[in-house]
Amino acid sequence: MNYIGIDEDVAASEVKALNSLLASYQVFYQNLRGFHWNIKGEKFFGLHEKFEEYYTAAAEDVDAIAERILTIGGVPLHSISQYLKESKIREVTEVSEARTAVESILEQYIELVNLERPILDQSAEANDEGTNSLISDLLAKQEKTIWMLSSWLR
Repeated sequence: MNYIGIDEDVAASEVKALNSLLASYQVFYQNLRGFHWNIKGEKFFGLHEKFEEYYTAAAEDVDAIAERILTIGGVPLHSISQYLKESKIREVTEVSEARTAVESILEQYIELVNLERPILDQSAEANDEGTNSLISDLLAKQEKTIWMLSSWLR
């Protein structure tokens, strides 16, 4: 049940989509931590710092998504097994080379954007400004990051 006037069926559908996004974000976050810890080579210093910036932002985004799920009357996923089951992003292991790490991060940001666009459409149709605003803000940051990562890879 929610107290903010969003139709229960709409809220349930949004919770499902937001939980999928939350799970994907959590796997993405851990992948970023792994890249941060394991990066090697001459680009170490710059990427180590950049990956920390990314995972710090991702942690804040995870919290915002979970709190939105609660706001609309849902229960956010909160176990590793649930994250791994529901995530559209897969775990990345044993990556220490700069280009491979950046390519992987780019692909994961693109996947997050692909998960968010339908939520944006659904929340707009439902007049759910809170969810729409959250997803819009995430998309704006991620689209810029996608551009920047793409530029780095050229």
